[in-house]
Amino acid sequence: MNKSKESRYLAAFGKRVGDVRRHKGITQEQLAEKSGLTPLTIGFVEQGRRWPRIITLHKIADALGVQVEELFKELRG
Repeated sequence: MNKSKESRYLAAFGKRVGDVRRHKGITQEQLAEKSGLTPLTIGFVEQGRRWPRIITLHKIADALGVQVEELFKELRG
């Protein structure tokens, strides 16, 4: 996968995580606390600056009360 396409997927994934979080009515800080992650990590993921590791992905999904697959729903690069 070329770097440009990967960047688009990363940005779209981060946007999806942020959209789900806002739909649930919680802040980045609350998501960080519920998931045991730092607000900086949540921010980097939502900004499309960092792909989460698998365990981090599961922590975010669990804290949001969704399946991991939900975070990839309608993902377009």
